[in-house]
Amino acid sequence: MWDLVVVGGGPAGSAAALRAKQLRPDARVLLLDKADFPRDKACGDGIAAHGRDELALLGVAGLIADYRPTRHLSVVSPGGARVSAAAARPNHVVPRAVFDARLVDAARARGVEVRRHRVRALTAAGDHVVVDGTVVARAVVAADGANSTVRRLVGIPGSPEEHTAIAVRGYADVPVEDDVQLIVMQRDGWPAYAWSFPVGDGSANVGFGMLLPRLRATGRPGREVLHGGLAELLPHLPARDLRAHHLPLSPGRPRPGAGRVMLAGDAAGLVNPLTGEGIYYALLSGRLAGEAAVRAPADPLPAYRRGLGKALGRHLRTTDVLARAARHPGFIDAAIGTAAERTEVFDLLVEVGLGAGTVPPRLAWAVLRRWLPAAVRGV
Repeated sequence: MWDLVVVGGGPAGSAAALRAKQLRPDARVLLLDKADFPRDKACGDGIAAHGRDELALLGVAGLIADYRPTRHLSVVSPGGARVSAAAARPNHVVPRAVFDARLVDAARARGVEVRRHRVRALTAAGDHVVVDGTVVARAVVAADGANSTVRRLVGIPGSPEEHTAIAVRGYADVPVEDDVQLIVMQRDGWPAYAWSFPVGDGSANVGFGMLLPRLRATGRPGREVLHGGLAELLPHLPARDLRAHHLPLSPGRPRPGAGRVMLAGDAAGLVNPLTGEGIYYALLSGRLAGEAAVRAPADPLPAYRRGLGKALGRHLRTTDVLARAARHPGFIDAAIGTAAERTEVFDLLVEVGLGAGTVPPRLAWAVLRRWLPAAVRGV
């Protein structure tokens, strides 16, 4: 019997496997993925400082040390307000074809067995779970993405349409010295924005995303809307290798699993609803799921639920409230305008958008004081 079977070899799944073996080197851990690595994954490729903290906790602190940090962030709001500043801690941009393969290799080096396998069936049987009729595990981590098969097999619904975004991602040529992560928001069809995240090798991950209901409301083909939005907002960065992907945005209280199955990363709907950031959540939730599997083998899900609540509970409730306010583009204009004037607000936006930050009342009031008069006027 396996102590832990992980389905999905992305950041969440690899983190779960790495953590389980880190805490219990003799644990029998199996990692299944339908693809061989390296493989591409449509994503913004951004790894924030909080994600690097998770890599350090997993014992792989140097995993992306050969990639140059991107130290600056520039954001343009729907109404044209702009903030440009250096982040308190730099971010990295690492293509998922590289990042995920390195994580899987690290898990394999730690003693995790890695197999290419597509999961089709799952049966709960008392104190264990049977995967595809032959693989028996004390616990399962479902880290198989936004369209998780395992989540469906245990009867947990996916993200509702109003909490789903869709984006297109590609790559463009930029100067090698470019180290500015750029986000340009679009008022038409808001919430919608384009991004350019330089990798450091003369290329940048570029893309455009919007809420799925907004996309459907255009009545136009999705490809036309997404590709057109990217070309309109970043006309100087013609993109190649464009691929679309869905983002299951966190509703504030994601359901973490059922029985002996724990959902992690995108499979749990752990994507920041303000920014679409998901790698930090994936690494964190995967780590916590791996911990629960080996520290509470008799009943891992409650331990996992408590860990998630402690690490992300207040933050996810904060982002849920802010995402509702952010449906009004004027609120974002006010937030960006205030961040341009006050460094602590800029740092706070980074913490909330890329990490696990919450909003102190005094800073919330600073933004509201700027926004409310315009909101009352209907601007």
